[in-house]
Amino acid sequence: MYAMLNLQQFRVLLAIRENGSLTRAAEALRYGVPTVTHHLNALEAHLGTALVERARGGARLTPLGEYFADEIEPVLARIDRAERSLVERRDAGLATLRIGTFASLGSRLLPAAIAALQRRSPVRIEAIEAEPREVVRLLRNGDVDAGLIYDTSAEPAFDAPDLALHPLLSEPYRVMLAASSPWAEHAELDFADLSEVAWVCSRSGDEASDRVLQRTSQAVGGEIRELMRTDDLYMIHGLVAEGLGFALTTEAAVDADFDVVLRPAAQDLGERRVSFVTRSGPVPAVVRWLGRILQARTHDGDEGGSSG
Repeated sequence: MYAMLNLQQFRVLLAIRENGSLTRAAEALRYGVPTVTHHLNALEAHLGTALVERARGGARLTPLGEYFADEIEPVLARIDRAERSLVERRDAGLATLRIGTFASLGSRLLPAAIAALQRRSPVRIEAIEAEPREVVRLLRNGDVDAGLIYDTSAEPAFDAPDLALHPLLSEPYRVMLAASSPWAEHAELDFADLSEVAWVCSRSGDEASDRVLQRTSQAVGGEIRELMRTDDLYMIHGLVAEGLGFALTTEAAVDADFDVVLRPAAQDLGERRVSFVTRSGPVPAVVRWLGRILQARTHDGDEGGSSG
């Protein structure tokens, strides 16, 4: 009794059609001729009809053989693609890579990095937008596999043994203000003169830009006048462009659609460090690949940073 249908039988039939003989089909498949004959006989017995006409000069498919070959060829191609994809996902270590990121960096840096990653692996990508502290919480809870965060280089808030931070870029903080503001005429702003200025702050007072703002204001004996707390980048730019307040940000974060300018401060505002963060210890291969792509791109100077 012959066995049920199997993929080897299908591959044998297609190889005979492509190569024109059982001998050449065996060579193409790296089988012996008896193996090719066995699979062909089993297939014909199962289907109850001749699929190949054998002749002294070679072999060709019968009309029913051609019909069956046409039907199974796309099926085999799809199975082959599925097998390759599964192997690639297995080697990547994840079927879906979940990345936590804050808005502006995700839109500026991740698309090109993901495109490069998917040329290497078909892993599915999910991006979850969140502020740095939330990204770290999601990472620790296992809700994301990696993240993009920012912090001040002088006062790191995420220095912990359970986290591995891979620095991508650093940018100096600047004061963002309306281009129409009288303060825009100054080449440099002294925080000692800004006691009456209102500031757009982050929702969390412990975010990097807010800590820089608090530290600098306290150093000159002043207090922060808050206009609003928001993490909405368009809202921040809109409020500043209307002359309602100032904000701390970095050059690459400025949205050219808004009429705003940046000015350095007389005081040292420090730098904002952007990092790729993972859990400490072994991580899936695809996470390592993405980190290397991001580091290569940022160290080559291809990308800017973000606001926060």
